[in-house]
Amino acid sequence: MSRQKEFDTTNSLGYPLLSDGDKSIAKQFGIKRMGPLPSKRATFVIGTDSKLIAAVTSETSMTDHADKALAALGTK
Repeated sequence: MSRQKEFDTTNSLGYPLLSDGDKSIAKQFGIKRMGPLPSKRATFVIGTDSKLIAAVTSETSMTDHADKALAALGTK
């Protein structure tokens, strides 16, 4: 099971989550770093109307991303 699907199932979200393996989305959102450095860690919560609900950035805390994304969705 993918990490995104597991997170969806664990939190009973019921909607798709995206992982940006090829970094094309990071580039579109302006968080891709130049050169060999990894992209900045960011989580974007996008509503069914395709509007940005929240943007979470933290280089050190994965749980910060999950907690803030869930809060933005009103699930916590």
